[in-house]
Amino acid sequence: MKVIFLYVTCKDRDEALSIGKLLVQERLVACANIVDNMNSIYWWNGEVQMEKEAILIMKSRQDLFAQVKDKIDSVHSYDTPCIVAMPIDYISETYLSWLIKETETLN
Repeated sequence: MKVIFLYVTCKDRDEALSIGKLLVQERLVACANIVDNMNSIYWWNGEVQMEKEAILIMKSRQDLFAQVKDKIDSVHSYDTPCIVAMPIDYISETYLSWLIKETETLN
């Protein structure tokens, strides 16, 4: 089972909490962590922007990425949200078992 580490930037803590909670409740991710008050510097509409944002970090299964991305796109306030997934090459067996269990749908 391949697992991924997701990195998403949000306009603020409230948006990160809302998206993270939604994805956990729908069992699309096993865990969501939020880092608030991050400084971002980026180009937007031809100008350098400097803003405070929140980072949403999540762990999930690779096979769920398309669903996670679609869900984030449907609720995110940004026109072009940063949604990045990176493979997790090394993970403890106990954490992997927990992650798989928590991302299974309840029937």
